[in-house]
Amino acid sequence: MTADLTGQLLPTELARVDALPFLTGPDHATALVAMGGDVTYGELRRRVEARGCELGAVRRLVLLEAAHDVDSVVTYLAALAGRHPLLLLGPGELERSAHLVTTYRPDVVQDGAGLRELRQGTAHDLHPDLALLLSTSGSTGSPKLVRLSLTNLEANARSVAAYLSVRASDRAVTSLPLHYCYGLSVLNSHLLVGAGVVLTDLSVADECFWDLVRAHDVTSLSGVPHTFELLEASGFERRETPTLRYLTQAGGRMDPERIRGFAELGRRRGFDLFVMYGQTEATARMAYLPSDLVAERPEAIGVAVPGGRLCVEPVEGLGEGIGELVYEGPNVMLGYAHDPADLARGATLTRLRTGDLGRLAADGLFEVVGRRSRFAKVLGLRLDLDRVERLLEDQGLVARLVADDAVICAFVDRPRVQTRVREALAEITTLPPGALRVERLGSLPLTSTGKPDRASLTGHLARLRSEEPAPAQPGGATPATASPEAVRDLYAVLLGRPEASSADSFAALGGDSLSYVEVSMRLSSLLGELPTGWAHLTPTQLAASARRPRRFVVRVDASAVLRAVAILLVLITHADLVLVAGGAHVLLAVAGYNLARFQLGLTDRGDRIRGVLRGAWHVALPAFCWIGAVAAVTSAYDTSTVFLLNGFLGRDTWDDNWQFWFIEAVVLGYLALAVLLAVPALDLWQRRAPFGSALVVLAVTLAVRYVTVGVEAGPTERYSAAVVLWCVALGWAAAAARGRLQHALVGVLAVVATAGFFADGQREAIVVAGILVLLLDRPVPLPRAVGLAVGVVSSASLWIYLTHWQVYPLLEAAGHPYLAVLASLVVGIVAHAVYTRLGARPGSLGRGFFRTLRARKPRA
Repeated sequence: MTADLTGQLLPTELARVDALPFLTGPDHATALVAMGGDVTYGELRRRVEARGCELGAVRRLVLLEAAHDVDSVVTYLAALAGRHPLLLLGPGELERSAHLVTTYRPDVVQDGAGLRELRQGTAHDLHPDLALLLSTSGSTGSPKLVRLSLTNLEANARSVAAYLSVRASDRAVTSLPLHYCYGLSVLNSHLLVGAGVVLTDLSVADECFWDLVRAHDVTSLSGVPHTFELLEASGFERRETPTLRYLTQAGGRMDPERIRGFAELGRRRGFDLFVMYGQTEATARMAYLPSDLVAERPEAIGVAVPGGRLCVEPVEGLGEGIGELVYEGPNVMLGYAHDPADLARGATLTRLRTGDLGRLAADGLFEVVGRRSRFAKVLGLRLDLDRVERLLEDQGLVARLVADDAVICAFVDRPRVQTRVREALAEITTLPPGALRVERLGSLPLTSTGKPDRASLTGHLARLRSEEPAPAQPGGATPATASPEAVRDLYAVLLGRPEASSADSFAALGGDSLSYVEVSMRLSSLLGELPTGWAHLTPTQLAASARRPRRFVVRVDASAVLRAVAILLVLITHADLVLVAGGAHVLLAVAGYNLARFQLGLTDRGDRIRGVLRGAWHVALPAFCWIGAVAAVTSAYDTSTVFLLNGFLGRDTWDDNWQFWFIEAVVLGYLALAVLLAVPALDLWQRRAPFGSALVVLAVTLAVRYVTVGVEAGPTERYSAAVVLWCVALGWAAAAARGRLQHALVGVLAVVATAGFFADGQREAIVVAGILVLLLDRPVPLPRAVGLAVGVVSSASLWIYLTHWQVYPLLEAAGHPYLAVLASLVVGIVAHAVYTRLGARPGSLGRGFFRTLRARKPRA
C-alpha cells in the first residue's frame, strides 16, 4: 500500500500500467537513455506505478512542464495509466503561461521544483476519454487547447510506427520538445514497439549532441524546418552517423530544394527522409510522403497515414481542384477546450477541417497550396500571403508577411533588402506604396516549435501602427497608464523583439549597454524613477513599481552620465581645447560595469555566453564597418586595424592605427570572458561568488600589466589591450560590490591600480573618479532637457568615438577647437541614428547569428 498526495492509502495497481500501450517492452530492454543512466522497461514500469500511487485514485488535472528527463516521462506515463488528464507545457513556461494556469486551475503541478499538489481531489468534471491537453498557440498565452484521448495517442503512434517501420531495436533522440505534439509522437511511437529514446536537451548544432548520437546508436532524427537549417549550418553532411536509418520532417513547409538536398544526401549516406504533414488537432500526423518519392515530389505532402483518410472539399472562389483539406481518422481530436467546462465534453467531431488549402495531384499525392486564414483583404484586395511569400522566395527574398485592413507588412532579417522587398511586393500585389511596409528585425521570430511566429509579428505590426510610444505628457504618465503591456511593447520595438512578453526582462531579451540608455530614458518617461536592478525585472514587476515622473527632472543612470562625460573628455582632449585625458580608460571601466550588470546577470550559462559574444559583436561590427570604409577610401588604416588586431600586429610606436585601441580592448575582454564562461566550473564559480570572482579577474589582469610593463606604462603600452584590461575588471568589480566594505575595497583598489600607470596625476585622478561614480550606483537627477541630451550622447558614444578621428583634425588645425568638438558630436550622433535606422538597432543586430549559436531546440 502507498499513500497518494491526498494521504489516502491506495494499491499500486491504480496506475494500471498493464493497460498502457506505451509500456509493453520486455523488462530487460532499454526504454530511456538519460544522463543518469539507462532505464529499462521493467524499471520504467516500476517508476510509473510508484508515481501513479502519488497521483492517487481520483482523476485529477495534472500540469506537467515536460522536460527531457526521466522524471517528466514517468509522470506523463503515470498520468496516462491512471487516467489523469495532462496539460503539457515546456520547461520553465509555468510563469509565462500564467493566464492558462489561471483559466484551467490544475490540481497537481510538476515543474522544475518537483511534483506538488495544489488541492485535494479535483476541482473539475473530467470526461472519461480526456487524456491530454495541448496548446496550438505557441507562447501567446491563449486558453484554447486541443483535447486528446488515449485512443488518439495510440492511433497516431501505431500509424507512425507502421509507415516508418519503427523496430524494437531502434533508438530515437529528443531533438524536439516533448510538449510539442511532434516531439511527443516520437516518444509514443517508439515506446509503443519497445524501442528506446535518448533524452537530451542538446541542440542538433551542438557537437555533444552528435557524440550522444554515435555513443547510443541513434537510428532516427526528427525536426522542423528550423532544425534542418541548423543541420546545414552545423555541417551535418560531413558528420559520421553510421546507425542513422531515417530523418523525419514536419512542423511546416520546408523549401523543396532543401528537401531534395537532404534526400540526395540520404541516398549517398544510406538513410531515408520522410516528409510529413499534420496538426495538433490530429494528434500530430495526417499525411506522409514516402521516402522513395521525396526527391521526385518534394513539394507534396504525400498520402494519408495508415488508418486515416484525406479529401479536398471545394471552397467558393478558388480554382478548380483546389479546396480545403479535410481529414478523418481515429487520431482526430475530441475537440477544443476554451475553459474548464469543456473538460467535461466528449468527442465533438469526427472530421477535421484543417484550414489548409490543397489539391490532389494526378499522381495521387496531396499538395498544400495555402492557408484559408492566411488570406488578407488589404484596401479591398484579397491576397494569399503564403503565395506572396513563395513568390518573394523565388526572387531570393525571405520575408514573413502579416497584414491588416490598410497595410501589408514584410518582416525581414537580412540587411540591405528592404528596397528590393518593397519593390517586389508592389509588383506582386499591385498595392500602392502607402499600403506597403518593410521592417527589419534582428531575426525572424519562431515559436518554440520552430515555426514562424506569425502571432508575434501580427502583434508587432499593431504596435508599430499604433501611436506608441507616445511622447510623455507635461505631467508624465501615471501608474495607471504604465501597464505591463506598455513596457513589453516598448521592449519589442526598441530591442527588435516582437516576441517579447510581460515575463521577459530587459536583460533576458538581450539588452546590453548600447541599448540600455535609450530604453532606460523611455522607461523613465513611462514609469518615473526606475527601481534598482530594473534591467532584471519583468514588465509586470516594473509596472507595479511605477511612480509619477517629475515634470522638470529626469533621473539618469550614473553609468550613462559617466559615458557621456567620458566621451566629451575624449573630444575635448583630442581637439586641444583642454587637456583632460583619461576618458577612454573610464569608458573601459563603464564597459566592464555594464558587462557585469547585464550579461553576467543572466542565470543560464548559454545565455550568458551568447550575451557576452553579442556584446562584443555590437562593438566590433560598427568598428569594422567604419574603419573598413575609411581604409578603403583613404588607405589611412592597415588591414590589421580594420580587423581590430593592431595591438597584436601593429607597430610599437604610435601612429593612426592605434586610434581604435579602446575598441580592441573591449572586444578582447569580452571574447576572453566568453571563453572562460564556456568552462562549466568557472561559470558556476562566478555565479556563486560574483564579487570574489571579479577580484580574481582584477588580480590576474593587474598581474599581466605589472609583469608586462611594470607600474608605469609607456606611450603605446598604456593602450595595449592586454595591459588595460584591468580597467574593465575594475568596472566589473564595482558592479559586483555589495555593502560598504566591498565598495570601499574597490575604491582603494582603484587608487592602487591607477597610481603611476600614466605618470600623470590628473589623468589617474579622472580614472579613479570614474570608478567612484560607478560605485555610487545611484541615478543622477538632471534637468529634463539636460538628461535627454546626456541620453543622446551616451547612446551614440561608440559612433562618436569611431567617427571623431575623421572630423576634428581639420577644424582643430584651422583654429576652431570648439567647433571641432561640436562637429564630432553631431557627426557621431547622426552616424548612430543612420546605423540604427538601417535596421542595426543594437538590441537586435546579429540576433539571428546568435540564435544559430544558441541553436536552442524549438519550443512552444
